[in-house]
Amino acid sequence: MSTEVKTPTLTGAKPRNMWGVTGVPTGNLYVPMPAVIEKIIVETPDTKTFRLRLEDPKHAEWFTWEPGQFVELSVFGAGEAPIGFASSPLERSWFELTIVNRGKVTGLMHELKEGDRVGIRGPLGNCWPLEAIKGKDILIISGGCGLAPLRPAILYILANRQDYGEFWLLYGARTPADINYKYDLVEWEKRDDFHVLQTVDVGDESWTGNVGVVTTLLDQVKLDAANAVALTCGPPIMIKFATLALVKMGFSEDRVVTSLERYMKCGVGKCGHCCVNHVYLCTEGPVFTYAQLQEFPETRA
Repeated sequence: MSTEVKTPTLTGAKPRNMWGVTGVPTGNLYVPMPAVIEKIIVETPDTKTFRLRLEDPKHAEWFTWEPGQFVELSVFGAGEAPIGFASSPLERSWFELTIVNRGKVTGLMHELKEGDRVGIRGPLGNCWPLEAIKGKDILIISGGCGLAPLRPAILYILANRQDYGEFWLLYGARTPADINYKYDLVEWEKRDDFHVLQTVDVGDESWTGNVGVVTTLLDQVKLDAANAVALTCGPPIMIKFATLALVKMGFSEDRVVTSLERYMKCGVGKCGHCCVNHVYLCTEGPVFTYAQLQEFPETRA
């Protein structure tokens, strides 16, 4: 089987990033740019959103990114971890990262306070195909903290609502307490140009919505698959069954787009930690179409 990965029709050219760009502000793409934590939002018992501002105005002026890209976040003295952008790309003075407390670096990040400093390398990777899908109906399927990498795309589409067709979000969480961005979801549900459906695996006494996995919401979606594009992100098992269901609904394989989670280290395709079938997810991805994933035996649904 060929290991060549063709540029996906929807993704197109890669956005500006540190790798291969002259004039990186630090002078070295491995040197983090200092950033200050301006605000911390507690999302769930194990998840926080950190609003960051780059300290150096020259860094901030250079620093632009697209929805779907990520950064390498450094907790000084502990190491670094890849984290996707979670805020609107239209906001230039700060950006947000939503972080689950799962390991050494993320655990120490959760101990930091507003005013503390961290390091940022990026932006890295490719992006959601927001330009290529203008005029299409959009279906977003997400689970748990997988909503974080999709939130910038949602905010961008809502800010440019006239450029897109029908817009649906299906979001699932383990329990009501595990729902991220509750404040956003409340506001999004009020809109008449955005269809938001939520579900949880296990409800509680306060939950009056759907109970079940996120794919149980698909029967309520009303759109033409021939003119639609699906964006997905979440646990691997959710992505697998959501993708199979979308193809069954009539979505073509090159119109189902997902962001892959895999351990990354250097972020620039040198260390090999994220290599799948000779493809480096940190540089070729993390966003891929389902058609591309057919070349990835380890990730094939």
